[in-house]
Amino acid sequence: MPRKLAAGNWKMNGTRDSLTEISALFDAAGGAAEVLICPPATLIQAAASAAQGVMIGAQDCHTEDKGAHTGDLSAPMLKDAGASHIITGHSERRADHGETDAVVRAKTEAVWAAGLVAILCIGETLEEREAGKTLDVLAEQMAGSVPDGVTGDQLVIAYEPVWAIGTGKVPNTDQIAEVHEFMRKKLTDRFGQAVADDVRLLYGGSVKASNAAEIFAVADVDGALVGGASLKAADFGPIVKALNASA
Repeated sequence: MPRKLAAGNWKMNGTRDSLTEISALFDAAGGAAEVLICPPATLIQAAASAAQGVMIGAQDCHTEDKGAHTGDLSAPMLKDAGASHIITGHSERRADHGETDAVVRAKTEAVWAAGLVAILCIGETLEEREAGKTLDVLAEQMAGSVPDGVTGDQLVIAYEPVWAIGTGKVPNTDQIAEVHEFMRKKLTDRFGQAVADDVRLLYGGSVKASNAAEIFAVADVDGALVGGASLKAADFGPIVKALNASA
């Protein structure tokens, strides 16, 4: 089985002074699980140079590897800066930048073409959850966002219910289990059991030290994509240790 993964998404937070938080994760990162931090693009090169036992990723990329796209960064550029992973399809990109499933799929393919690992995010809004449409929404996002030719060493899927991101609200363990079992089945139906078993499924949305162990005990949860709680080693370290304990 692939190693479990604790991934931190710093979003639009952090300056060079914040790099000490990555260094402070050294002890927690020494266990069975892999640890990844995705800082702002301005910090990727410095973080990759300073990190010990922690992988460094990026939060987004362009669909093309070069060209007249002012302000954008390509997957090969991010790889050159030291990134090993790139997040695609985060709900904030989908909502704030209008990224469709087709765009997310193209970005994921660009990540693979650069030889990197894509962490592809899917998730429903509160309105969709309350309307009983969660699995329908996730099925549509997976069908439209996940490219063909998946292998477990190039794709991670993160379930991030939009209504739980940064709100303190967390689905109960039965709801998380239902979604992760559903995602695994969708992968199995499309790519076969062997591939489905190799694709790590992360949960994201208000993960913190106090609920991490309970979440990691859920079947088919292979780690977490953590937002605010990943900004400080004092907060993220206990989450990593909880994942190590579950591995």
